[in-house]
Amino acid sequence: GRGGGGPAGGPPAAPPGSDTYKGWLFKWTNYLKGYQRRWFVLSNGLLSYYRTQAEMAHTCRGTINLSTAHIDTEDSCNIVLSNGGRTYHLKANSEVERQRWVTALELAKAKAIRMRNNQSDDSGDEEPASQSDKSELHGPLKTLSSKLEDLSTCNELIAKHGAALQRSLSELENLRLPADSGEKIKAVNERATLFRITSNAMINACRDFLDLAESHSRKWQRLLQHEREQRIRLEETIEQLAKQHNSLERACRGAPGLASGTASISSTTKGDVQSAKGEASDEDEETEYFDAMEDAPAFITVTADPKHHRRSGSNVSGASEGHPEDWNLDDSVFESSNQSSYNESMGKDLLPRKRRRSRIPDKPNYSLNLWSIMKNCIGKELSKIPMPVNFNEPLSMLQRLTEDLEYHELLDKAVKCESSTEQMCFVAAFSVSSYSTTVHRTAKPFNPLLGETYELDRLEELGFRSLCEQVSHHPPAAAHHVYSRRGWTLWQDITISSKFRGKYLSIMPLGAIHLEFHSSGNHYVWRKVTSTVHNIIVGKLWIDQSGEIEIVNHKSKDKCQLKFTPYSYFSRDVPRKVTGVVSDAEGKAHYVMSGTWDEKMECSKIVHSSHGSTSTEGKQKTVYQTLSPKVLWRKYPLPENAENMYFFSELALTLNEPEERVAPTDSRLRPDQRLMESGRWDEANVEKQRLEEKQRAVRRRREAEAVEALEEGEDYEGYIPLWFERKVDAVTGELICVYKGGYWEAKDKQDWSVCPDIF
Repeated sequence: GRGGGGPAGGPPAAPPGSDTYKGWLFKWTNYLKGYQRRWFVLSNGLLSYYRTQAEMAHTCRGTINLSTAHIDTEDSCNIVLSNGGRTYHLKANSEVERQRWVTALELAKAKAIRMRNNQSDDSGDEEPASQSDKSELHGPLKTLSSKLEDLSTCNELIAKHGAALQRSLSELENLRLPADSGEKIKAVNERATLFRITSNAMINACRDFLDLAESHSRKWQRLLQHEREQRIRLEETIEQLAKQHNSLERACRGAPGLASGTASISSTTKGDVQSAKGEASDEDEETEYFDAMEDAPAFITVTADPKHHRRSGSNVSGASEGHPEDWNLDDSVFESSNQSSYNESMGKDLLPRKRRRSRIPDKPNYSLNLWSIMKNCIGKELSKIPMPVNFNEPLSMLQRLTEDLEYHELLDKAVKCESSTEQMCFVAAFSVSSYSTTVHRTAKPFNPLLGETYELDRLEELGFRSLCEQVSHHPPAAAHHVYSRRGWTLWQDITISSKFRGKYLSIMPLGAIHLEFHSSGNHYVWRKVTSTVHNIIVGKLWIDQSGEIEIVNHKSKDKCQLKFTPYSYFSRDVPRKVTGVVSDAEGKAHYVMSGTWDEKMECSKIVHSSHGSTSTEGKQKTVYQTLSPKVLWRKYPLPENAENMYFFSELALTLNEPEERVAPTDSRLRPDQRLMESGRWDEANVEKQRLEEKQRAVRRRREAEAVEALEEGEDYEGYIPLWFERKVDAVTGELICVYKGGYWEAKDKQDWSVCPDIF
């Protein structure tokens, strides 16, 4: 075999006896690549390797701790290092070179073991510690010594006065006193002796305790210093890994061979490449992989010419065919008009739109280290982490939910569709459009207070009115209801579950979204996908959406399967890709959906489908012949200067605009959010803490009432939402909050007596 060292295997950079030993070796990677030349560095009991010497400045490919490693030699040139589940198979250039490395490794291992043992050895020299550490350790000892001196002084006084007392009692015994008096004096003398013995024992016990504390003080100091060093080393390691991750990401994005392709083939593959000796290749340790989605349809689309299309004589089982001429029947519906700006009127029956604000104060340039706050929150629920407003945007979660209506005109067009499958296409495009506002929105919305509401009354301008209410605080849950006079109603009860995983943050919306069209009675239900915020530690924050959405029409049983492909460095797919198929109750596919969740969605009518080749998983791909795609939805351009206004869309800029006659619990009236929007972040942080403490006090009072009711044997209902009520959904069977009415009537009367004082 080929060996390591030098240009082709030269001498190492340092003799085996030194603290640092460097050189080239060949490392086994996998069956495809075999042994690969790597630069190895042995230092401080750790063996690390790099692809090149230049990588030492920024990217370490792997490290193994020699203090717990096993060193073995297979033949004249091979070295095997194993530590737990990690094994390195190395090959040197010659037997002499192999022996040099083995000697260096053995010496480094012995030194690492010795250093580890010294850390727990009481007789070792005292480790250097900071002045604050010494004062923390020696302070209690000084206090104990002072108290012991006080006790010793008291002991001397007790001994002195006790001896005098005994002499006096002895003199009394020698006097001629009545017999009963002598007995009493003798008893007092015995008690005084016992008292002196007891006090001496107490002093001796205190002295023994101090001696023990002094003998262990050095060990305590070393252990404390060791733990602090371990914590600092862990933080530095995590930060270094994050920097390497960011460097790798930039390198991959800049690589010409990884440019995004434009192929229209969508298939799911899954496979594992095992390395030779049963371990995974360390070269891929920093790459994050996602499993292929089991139920995602594997298909290939081929555009057909409608003028020359005719049914072929295929006898492939499962083939289905549509009529291309049908594609032109509903062009008036499918022709997208969302090329027009957001501010253009959408209907002749509506009043002209009210002039609303088009900008907010620029975001202040406050610097704050997110990692310094988040490192203590790994694995915790995000809603329970106290966060300053520096990481927020001046909108609440209720307003973010309302942003789902930015492209409500898709539902207005869906009302006009006569075919339920065509209508499903618009519903699918609407479900994807709600993610377009998140592509640059990495800031966290405000957690609503319990009982907080938000209304968006655009009935006269856009034909709909929306109401949200925070119906639960832990877990955080919001109920949302939208009525449109154009023929549809939407409602949802969403609970946000989120976890911080160190390198990324996962946000999982739980709950179903319901959409019902008044004239047809079509009732659609779907759920949101998982959102992931990457580069929490270091680097530029970015958001990805991944998972599947299944939209079901519970009246006609039509379905649409949408797959959100997670971003991968090495994928040739278009980033943020979304694909799907619309099928009827019999499973026949009618339309193919394709696009990206941050730009546009297209719909292609299927004219013929057949089973094609088999994928690597054994699944059979379906080949769809389609007509030319039509754009159903395209994202509105962001306003000018959006990067300084939290990347808000034109709708988002208006959501927190002050309005009259809203409920006193409306998010627009929340003081900390208003202060943050004005750029007064320090005041906003103070106000945020006041509101959260006020909410905690209300919760404690409610818990006390629950305990009191339980002790008295009475039922306690807990918090009751103001405008929503909990019911079992007839479609999903889940307990959800649905609008019970009364809000808009209360607004007309300006009767807000039922609203609590939450601000």
